[in-house]
Amino acid sequence: MMFTKKKEKPYTDLLGKTNRIVEGTVIKGDIVSKADFRLDGELIGNFQSTGKLVIGPTGSVTGDISCNNADIEGKFNGNIQVAELLNIKSKASIHGEATVGKLAVEPGADFCASCTMKENQKPETNG
Repeated sequence: MMFTKKKEKPYTDLLGKTNRIVEGTVIKGDIVSKADFRLDGELIGNFQSTGKLVIGPTGSVTGDISCNNADIEGKFNGNIQVAELLNIKSKASIHGEATVGKLAVEPGADFCASCTMKENQKPETNG
């Protein structure tokens, strides 16, 4: 029996589709996703996507993030690389290092990170 590798969907097929990890869920390990992602639970590990990551008010990430866009309302501790816009909400708590295309920080945010701005930094995707 022959197995053929499933053809990958282009990113446009994934538009409007969002992975969601709800509050009370803890993931230990790495996440790689081409689609957008909303995290209201806890991730202990690395996150990599060519889409957008939203860390909700109850969400937290301890590890490294590489994505196209990010909205952070919860907690993040580690290194984050955002090719386009990193949007930090007023209730967010960010500790570590950030490499971004553009940065928006609302007043009140706990932003204790070194930040480097780079034009059009494409996130790396393995596999």
